[in-house]
Amino acid sequence: MTVVQLVEILWTVAGALLIVVVLLHSPKGDGLGGIGGQAQLFTSAKSAEKTLNQITWTLTAIFLGTTIVLSAGWLVK
Repeated sequence: MTVVQLVEILWTVAGALLIVVVLLHSPKGDGLGGIGGQAQLFTSAKSAEKTLNQITWTLTAIFLGTTIVLSAGWLVK
C-alpha cells in the first residue's frame, strides 16, 4: 500500500462517518435522544449533542484536510 492509498482510505472512511454522524443530529436538538433513548449512554441529551458536534467537526477537518492533500497532488504516487 502506498501513502496515497492510505490517505484515500482515510478520506473515504471520514466521509462515510461524517454522513452517519450528521444524520444522527436532530433538527430539534434532541440528538441521540430521538433514537430509542440511546442518549442514556451520555449524562444528558445536551452532552450527547455536544459530543456529536465535536465528532462532526473533527471528521469535517479530517475530510477537508485529506481532500486538499489529495487534490493538490502533494503526495507522490
